[in-house]
Amino acid sequence: MTRLLEIAGLNAWYGESQVLRGVTLALDEGEVVVLAGRNGSGRSTLAKAVMGLVRKEGTVRFRGRSIAALPTHAIARLGLGYVPEQRDVFPGLTVRENLILGLKPGKGRSLPPDVLRLFPVLQERASVRAGALSGGEQQMLSLARTLAGDPSLVIIDEPTEGLAPHIVALVAECLAALRTRGVAILLIEQRASLARELATRVAVMGHGRIVFDGSPEDFAADSRVQGEWLSLG
Repeated sequence: MTRLLEIAGLNAWYGESQVLRGVTLALDEGEVVVLAGRNGSGRSTLAKAVMGLVRKEGTVRFRGRSIAALPTHAIARLGLGYVPEQRDVFPGLTVRENLILGLKPGKGRSLPPDVLRLFPVLQERASVRAGALSGGEQQMLSLARTLAGDPSLVIIDEPTEGLAPHIVALVAECLAALRTRGVAILLIEQRASLARELATRVAVMGHGRIVFDGSPEDFAADSRVQGEWLSLG
């Protein structure tokens, strides 16, 4: 069976500094894989490597097609969405204008109605400039803009970082709705509660490698992995 996303032997660098060291990971249709690990373990670099944003070598396939040499915009058009940790909204454009930028070429300027249904606050603030939004609203805008492109897989980097608890709950609801729609998700996230609620699998990174890949139940039961690769003490 063809995997939705297949990564094998992936290395990546920032300049001369190697960050990823032979990463192997795969996702199937509709899976939600939570990618855990300490800061600096290589999780964000893995996301950027898949999306063609850093220098890399190795295998990256999407629906059986090699995308390792493709530019970022071509990868996105194939149906792979990316929500970066920095959100990267355009502050001088309105909410609606930001969302329109997420549409695939040839789709006109009509937003998919289900995108706004997932984020009613954005519908209410459609004419507001993105720079005037709160951090939580900008996070929802970044996620909604990615979904406007109708991806079958979304890579989301630390969507709850720095958000108030009630906004974290809203983001979690949106991610659960995506899972229900059958969108595959690679979620870079530290919150164990989100992993328990959303994940079909948990993968853990350490020193630029995958050091654990298994079910949420196996992850919860593996005190060695949690102590060696996740605890801060």
